[in-house]
Amino acid sequence: MVRLGPRPIAVLRPEPANRVTAAAIEARGRRAIRLPLFAAGPIDWTPPDPADFDALIITSTNALRHGGAGLARLIGLPLYTVGPASAEAGRRMGFHLAGAGRAGSSELLTLAEAAGVRRALHLAGRERTIAPGGIVAEIVTVYASDAVAVSPEQVARLSGSVVLVQSARAGARLAELVPDRASIAIAAISPAAAKAAGSGWERVVTAASVGSEGLVDAAIALAD
Repeated sequence: MVRLGPRPIAVLRPEPANRVTAAAIEARGRRAIRLPLFAAGPIDWTPPDPADFDALIITSTNALRHGGAGLARLIGLPLYTVGPASAEAGRRMGFHLAGAGRAGSSELLTLAEAAGVRRALHLAGRERTIAPGGIVAEIVTVYASDAVAVSPEQVARLSGSVVLVQSARAGARLAELVPDRASIAIAAISPAAAKAAGSGWERVVTAASVGSEGLVDAAIALAD
């Protein structure tokens, strides 16, 4: 395939994070393809008694974005997050940021345990990677991400692009949607996300750090 100029970079995240990431790509002089694979929304939930916990764990900004009024009851719990976006969102909401992991949920749990956390509350999506046990005393579902319809014409736009894969679930859905992968490169947020996308891609790299900025850096390096 003959390419003229840098390759476009495709963003699969749900809105509004999709347009935020796409705008960051465009601000760096690149072309973004906006193709959300999921739509995230809130789920009714009842905040547990914060006195039962010594920390709050968030692994996705969606938990803060869609957590609603119930988050106010938990504002006194020290917050542990994955990635800089969740950390900044928590600060803006008034949480005290006790720690932020940069290499996924396992590293975050290790960080929190080393800091003395013994009974953490995890606010999560319906599909998640953390299970109860260890320092995670309870998990409460506060949002869900449902698959949205994607047409063959939309999938065809990915040909020759670099695709950002920001979760294992997105990687698995991408693999279901794209049969012809040889011209598409992947920049994955983690080894798990890369593995979920399967094989047959032109090239697959994993970002050096958790967060959109590191992932975009990896994608731009592939796009050039």
